Amino acid sequence: MFKFWNSQEQQAQPRPQEGSSHSWYPPSVVSSPSSSRPTTPSSSASNSFNLQRPAERPHSPSPVSPAEAAGIIALLKDKSVDELRKLLSDKDAYNRFLLSVDQVKIQNNIRDELRRETLQLARNNLDKEPQIMELRNQCRIIRTTELAAAQEKLNELEGQKEETLKFYSPASFVHRLQDAMNATDKESDIVHRQLLDREIDVGTFVQKYKKLRTTYHQRALIQLAAKTSPIG
Repeated sequence: MFKFWNSQEQQAQPRPQEGSSHSWYPPSVVSSPSSSRPTTPSSSASNSFNLQRPAERPHSPSPVSPAEAAGIIALLKDKSVDELRKLLSDKDAYNRFLLSVDQVKIQNNIRDELRRETLQLARNNLDKEPQIMELRNQCRIIRTTELAAAQEKLNELEGQKEETLKFYSPASFVHRLQDAMNATDKESDIVHRQLLDREIDVGTFVQKYKKLRTTYHQRALIQLAAKTSPIG
């Protein structure tokens, strides 16, 4: 929008102060003196409008693009002097004109759509609040009961895992072979003593003793292989 003053002829005749001197227009709707001026078919060079440069403001709005300015000028060019003067002095007329501009309609539609979407999201969040509270309570129960039991079970399984790995480790295997060899060696001594004490005959002795010594040497060979193996 542009802020217009009375024609040069009317300026020569003093008139009561109108909306042009006490305009409610913000400086953002007033263009610079170098901007284009709308004209009407009934206007002439003697009725051309002078533009007033607005007072500088600390925070000036972003400049209007040439395309937007041309669109607004196209809306104003067919208006009469009285209609333009009414836009300057009548706030309701100005608002009606402003709301009829396509760019303003688009911005208002976007604003209304964003407002509706924001309200809908807020309603959805409020509707889900009971569900959120219920989920929080469930999480609290899980942390205090089920999670504690699961943690205890996990610790138990971890202990079993450590015991299993320790039992089947190469060092443990070699140690158990050595214990088995010692036990077999003791059994061999017992069988030999039974023979000396004549508690068994020679045939039984040979059979038992041969079996025990065979087991002993098998375990000894396995132990030797385990000790010399690079595994472990």
